[in-house]
Amino acid sequence: MATIKVLIPMSDYGHDPTETAVPYAAFKKAGFEVHFATENGKTPECDRKMWQGMTQKLLGATQSAVSAYKTMASTPEFTTPLNWSSPTFTLEPYNLIFLPGGHEKSVRQLIDSPDIHKHLASYFPSTLKPSAKTVAAVCHGVMVLSETKGEDGKSVIHDCVTTALPARFEQVAFWGTRAFLGDYYKTYGVGSDDVEASVRQVLDDPVKQYKNSLGMSPFVVQDEKYNYISARFPADAKLLAEKTIALVSSSSG
Repeated sequence: MATIKVLIPMSDYGHDPTETAVPYAAFKKAGFEVHFATENGKTPECDRKMWQGMTQKLLGATQSAVSAYKTMASTPEFTTPLNWSSPTFTLEPYNLIFLPGGHEKSVRQLIDSPDIHKHLASYFPSTLKPSAKTVAAVCHGVMVLSETKGEDGKSVIHDCVTTALPARFEQVAFWGTRAFLGDYYKTYGVGSDDVEASVRQVLDDPVKQYKNSLGMSPFVVQDEKYNYISARFPADAKLLAEKTIALVSSSSG
């Protein structure tokens, strides 16, 4: 069987270490070939608050996730990512596009990127089943897709079943830390829409299509029409990786 190729687009800074490193480790263990891409080929770095210092101990990644992140960060594919703004860059060779989340404001570089939107607008329709192509996203990574518009002007996930970071989780994190972290947990600042609201508003029928869970058990949503799979936050990362590997492997034959 041909090697399964994965691309993880990242902002230069700010992604969640657990949502990036735990799936990366699982993809590598499964034998997948993994590449990263940043806007200009700069080595990315995940949100420091989530993997070092007091904020890591109180709010951030577990020690095992921190260890996985440090291992990932030392690999050639991570330190020498592709350049997504290059005229020769394309998503076409990849079986899987994986979009990690993170709430640090710098992740807007990926969420708002016209180049990434252009590439995903072309790629996402090719995940229509049966297909050998898959997209997976977690937390704010789902917003990269909700903000990507197709030729019809609709989000590429307008007719998909999806989840994302629950508004309740985002609000609890924001209000619970505002006294000492300010608006750190609001990616677009105070008064901006929650991730859940941003995603729900692009869906054709959010009541039926948006799936939510406020439980702490891992929760992953898989669409039936497209090879598209989504999750909420770091605690879902391991299950998301496992289900994504199964979906990609079965779809790639």
